[in-house]
Amino acid sequence: MRLSRHCLAAFGAVTFAAGSLVWPASASAAGPNYVALGDSYSSGTGAGSYDPASGACKRSANAYAELWAAANSTSSFKFVACSGATTATVASGQLGALSSSTTLVSITVGGNDAGFADVMQTCVLGSDSTCKSRVAQAETYMKGTLPGRLDSVYSQIRAKAPSARVVVLGYPRLYKIVNVCVGLSNAKRTALNQAADTLDGVIAKAAGGAGFTWSDVRDEFSGHELCSGDDWLNSVTIPIDDSYHPTALGHRLGYLPALKASARAAVEQDA
Repeated sequence: MRLSRHCLAAFGAVTFAAGSLVWPASASAAGPNYVALGDSYSSGTGAGSYDPASGACKRSANAYAELWAAANSTSSFKFVACSGATTATVASGQLGALSSSTTLVSITVGGNDAGFADVMQTCVLGSDSTCKSRVAQAETYMKGTLPGRLDSVYSQIRAKAPSARVVVLGYPRLYKIVNVCVGLSNAKRTALNQAADTLDGVIAKAAGGAGFTWSDVRDEFSGHELCSGDDWLNSVTIPIDDSYHPTALGHRLGYLPALKASARAAVEQDA
């Protein structure tokens, strides 16, 4: 996801931590053939240490997919997630990484379809009422149009990788609602959290309908949203594209455990 350069303000910092994971013993001895699809929440935008070869896709060495692959004995790993990706651009530009031999897929997608960048810009720069109105517009899109787009890309993933275990990860709430926190009003923060809940609900339903594994990261990020005092998300930053994305710590302690648990659950269900 990307934000306009007009959204500058001053907020939190990024911390780094270490950890390791192991591919479940029930997986094949050769290890999984893993493909990481999706948008900036999968590419690692906001987590730093970007691969220069990834260009505007901003794939980070600190992204959850990179961390998971490094800690597990994968037979192959293809990291094609890209900042700014939508359901349409995932379908047109990323699914070539899949094949009949793919055994694990992870993906985050849907936020850009719903206008994440414009919603954030409107809420940062506009009034409470303008923010709420733009959030309501995005939620209407999420409920009415997004399900069909998710169904389409999910069906294409299944067609390209018929034997893969597909883990669909959601998006965290952006804010902890507290009495004192510099920046947006609590009215705006509450509206943005509501939008995240709506988006996750729509994605979870579509993932279930496709027979994919849904992984809700809101529990992992609970207590680590913006204004929590222990943030795993960037607020408005320079570079501006990193704004409102998980930090390296958010990938390591938020998204990575969510993928670990869901990948294991998917494997155990298949056993």
